[in-house]
Amino acid sequence: MVWRLPPLAALLLVAAVVAPISSAVRPVSDAHRSAAVELFAASSDGSLGDLETTYEAVSTFKILGVQKDKSLDGKACKLATNTLSSASSSAKDLFHGPRIGGVLGCGIDAGVYDDVASRLKAVIKDTNSLLEFYYSVGGLLSIKEQGHNVVLSDADNTFHAIKALSQSDGRWRYDTNSAESSTFAAGIALEALAGVISLSDAEIDPSMIGVVKNDIVKLFGTIKSYDDGTFYFDEKHIDGSEYKGPITTSASVVRGVTSFADVISGKLNIPGEKILGLAKFFLGIGLPGSSKDCFNQIESLSLLEKNRVFVPLILSLPSKVLSLTSKDQLKVEVTTVFGSAAPPLRVNLVQVLGSDSKVITIDNKELQFDPENNVHYLDIAPLKIDVGKYSLVFEISLQDPEHETVYTTGGRNTETVVVTGLIKVDKAEIGIAENDAGTVESVEKLDLLKDTEISLSANHLQKLRLSFQLATPLGRTFKPHQVFLKLKHESKVEHIFVVPGSARQFKIVLDFLGLLEKFYYLSGRYDLELSVGDASMENSFLRALGHLELDLPEAPEKAPRPPAQAVDPLAKFRPQKEISHIFRAPEKRPPKEVSLAFTGVTLLPFIGFLIGLLRLGVNMKNFPSLPGPAAFASLFHVGIGAVLLLYALFWVKLDLFTTLKYLGFLSVFLVFVGHSALSYLSSTSAKQKTA
Repeated sequence: MVWRLPPLAALLLVAAVVAPISSAVRPVSDAHRSAAVELFAASSDGSLGDLETTYEAVSTFKILGVQKDKSLDGKACKLATNTLSSASSSAKDLFHGPRIGGVLGCGIDAGVYDDVASRLKAVIKDTNSLLEFYYSVGGLLSIKEQGHNVVLSDADNTFHAIKALSQSDGRWRYDTNSAESSTFAAGIALEALAGVISLSDAEIDPSMIGVVKNDIVKLFGTIKSYDDGTFYFDEKHIDGSEYKGPITTSASVVRGVTSFADVISGKLNIPGEKILGLAKFFLGIGLPGSSKDCFNQIESLSLLEKNRVFVPLILSLPSKVLSLTSKDQLKVEVTTVFGSAAPPLRVNLVQVLGSDSKVITIDNKELQFDPENNVHYLDIAPLKIDVGKYSLVFEISLQDPEHETVYTTGGRNTETVVVTGLIKVDKAEIGIAENDAGTVESVEKLDLLKDTEISLSANHLQKLRLSFQLATPLGRTFKPHQVFLKLKHESKVEHIFVVPGSARQFKIVLDFLGLLEKFYYLSGRYDLELSVGDASMENSFLRALGHLELDLPEAPEKAPRPPAQAVDPLAKFRPQKEISHIFRAPEKRPPKEVSLAFTGVTLLPFIGFLIGLLRLGVNMKNFPSLPGPAAFASLFHVGIGAVLLLYALFWVKLDLFTTLKYLGFLSVFLVFVGHSALSYLSSTSAKQKTA
């Protein structure tokens, strides 16, 4: 089998295979804090959005303990105060405003809160909307939690009004006119009912609370799950405009259920594995992609961290790659979702499954506990496991029976690990065989642990044979994910072949007679390269074997042509080849005497100028006698001499542009001193004529 891959494709494939697998579920870490700062970048820099976004930012920062700009608190408190003082603020604004004040401790005036409480109570009396119940009750509860006396006198009727919107499957409608029910609405309804119980000055009808408990059980009957024990909530059938998505919907239910569980007596009848599954769902998100998802993730996990139903304990592996060469220990951490230490417990490895779900071992081995590092550990050498991918089944048991009503471990937990090691590579041979009898003409031993420089030659009637063996550290058969042999022609045309394997032996035979069209009838030098890669192979390699001189017949007229090679876009920026140029032979010049004669002719005008001066009788009668005018006159003559010298230099040394530059400066100088000198002479001549 032959693959046509672009250059470096095989390298990329091998790199993808040998890359270590990442942990799926880990407690909240500094990575979440960095992500929160980035996602709420505007708020962390002191630039605020609306009230809802501001609350989500300050609440997330507080839960994670993120240090933020101190000016953010003041701006957020001012925004909340202005909103609460405004008569036009909606119930939603009056819900988020007190929550910001509660998180930041803004110290909003009691009179403002009294006015807000009156307005929210008025909304409760006149509404049949679940969202307005939710905002109004939540706003009142936030005011009460800040130390103000807030009582909902008609709490029983409010409780019944909210309960009237519930459905038989545990979901809620948004109002009496809604035909569809919603899981997200069930979450905010439960949170609103919990608020009503907290605000009531009398006991709510226990039978109604019992009905709501039953609704919660029904609601958890609609929960969805994955095979790894992850549970989440999602909407069934709802308009696209109201669809919230699994993260927002699950967060709503977690807020509602934990809030309701906090205000009632007794426990909710919710299986612990479903609470643990919800925790795995939010942790499995990893680093969220939006600020809304980040808030829902962090707040939900903080509520699960201290809820009264069950506190989930998360089993996680600091490293999912174990090396036989380094004799790594299997390490397991059991913590809360925020990484807090778990109560005393035991962790047992009860089963090891291979990648094909085949049971490798069923020995029940208890992991040792390291209290200093809060990890459970086990040496993997006694397990007699080889390199490969395994599923490890752990069982967690709490040492104190009383903790079983507080914490949930999910019973058995399965984690996937990759065990790596050095693969033995031996009996590597390469040779050329005759096409007919199959007899080997030449065979060379290969050391695949280092590059070799073998030199082979073949024609189209012969075959190339390559074989080698691979074995695991325990001497078992090993089949890597990728074994490629690449032949690269000197024209950059590449051919990549998959090397098949059976048992320990990997062998490939290239029959050049059957590959003429694949090779485009290209004779010449082919570089040989072997790549072997696997996620569990620590010594994966890309090895140069040498080269092959291949002699193929001429291509027929209709034979396929080699593909055009990709042009490197950066090639034009690399150093180019040196350009060699031969100038033409110079033209024949006249004799030296002729050149000197013509040079003398060019001097005749200057000689004539000097003779003219002598015939005219040059004198210094009009040269100024005063120091100032005399200086200007002298400088003027010096400037004239400098111009003549510049002309001479132009003929001898200077180019035209340099000469013009200097001449420009001299011209300005001559105009200045010449004007001064001539002005003096003119004034002197005028005085003489007047006299």
